[in-house]
This record gives sequence, structure tokens and C-alpha cells, in this order.
Amino acid sequence: MIIYPAIDLKDGKCVRLYKGDMNDETIYNENPGAQAMEFARDGFSWLHIVDLNGAVEGKPVNKDAVQNILETVDLPVQLGGGIRTLQQIETWLNAGISRVILGTIAVKNPDLMREACALFPGQIILGLDAYGDDVATEGWVEKSGRPMLDLVREYEECGLEAIIYTDINKDGTGEGLNMVNTIKLAQAITIPVIASGGVGSLKDVEAVRDAQKQGVSGMIIGKALYDGRIDPAEALKIA
Repeated sequence: MIIYPAIDLKDGKCVRLYKGDMNDETIYNENPGAQAMEFARDGFSWLHIVDLNGAVEGKPVNKDAVQNILETVDLPVQLGGGIRTLQQIETWLNAGISRVILGTIAVKNPDLMREACALFPGQIILGLDAYGDDVATEGWVEKSGRPMLDLVREYEECGLEAIIYTDINKDGTGEGLNMVNTIKLAQAITIPVIASGGVGSLKDVEAVRDAQKQGVSGMIIGKALYDGRIDPAEALKIA
């Protein structure tokens, strides 16, 4: 089980949003590289980065901040937010990103999604952000009307490395993961599922650990690390 500490970038700073609202942010660190180094020192083996501005604008925005992180730490990084073309995917992978997270194009351009999986095997993750069961796009601004299971089954055989399931209504609340939907998704497919959204205590870490046999391979933790509700050492011990 892998714990991915989250670095969400907005205007070059590390922030956390409440339920995906770009106008409801808390700034935790103005130096993304320093934050990445702190997570590396804590013992985490991966980083999860999201370009929030990019997700809304449909193109990479926080390039300098991402590059700063890549130059500061020697950890594998998965990156999402505003990545819409094969050229952008290739550029990020060449820059040192290990895995690229694609969400909007999975809904709006399935042919490109499949081509990306074929061209970059083992390096594409589906970012499945949903309001309950309804998949959202464009940085969570738009609801697609697509049930999550219908969408993921389209890509069951295309070679995805993993799926990140985030319940947007839980994200940033600390109310706990939506383990019901997470396990439902993991049991329906053979692709590993990473849990995200609403982590608030070590009980969430234990829940993901206990769901490994059902196909849940890891979890993303953001706000609970920043505000001290989850101690990194304790979380990693459970994992």
C-alpha cells in the first residue's frame, strides 16, 4: 500500500481547497520545493501533484512550481491538472514526471485516452473525480452525467496503471473517505484503485490497508497531513 502525500498547486503555492472550490483555499506553503522536501524527509516514497489552475484552464499553468519540485527531491511523481494533449503528456514525462493523471480527456476524448495508454504504458492514470457517482471534468467545474463504472469499463483493457477515485463532496472536509464507492469500483475492475478525498484520521489509513485484498492499492492524503491530524510516521507504519 502506497501513501501519496498531495501537493496541490494554485498560483505557484501549495494549497488545499474545500470540496474543489477554487475560491475556498488555504495556503499551506509558498515554496512547493520545500514542501516536497519535507514529505521526502518524512519517508514518503511518492508525491502526488495537481496543477489546480491548469485543471480549470485546460493547460499546464504551474510549470515552474512542478519543475522546482522535480529539481528538489528524488522521488517519483504523479501529476495531474490541465493535461489534454499527447504532446503535453510526453513533455511532462521527459521532464521527469513518472506518471500522468488524465481526467477530462477520458470523458471528452476517449480515442486520445486510449492512444496515450498505448504510447506510454505504465505511465497513465485515470483521475476519476466524481460527485458521488457522477464523473466531473474541467477541474471539477462540470458534471458529465457519466456514471463512474460506465466510464472505467471503457478503459478496462487499455493498459491504465491505476485509477484515482476522488469523491469531490468529501475532498478537503476531513470527514473520511468514501470507502463504499472506492471498494465498489475496485471490485468491479482489475485496475488498481487509489483512494482520495476526505481523509481525516488514521482510521482512513487503516480502512485502505484493510481494503487491499479488494483492489485498493493506495491513498492520497492532503489536508490531514498539513494540519497535523495525521502523523506521517504513524500513517506509514500502518501502511
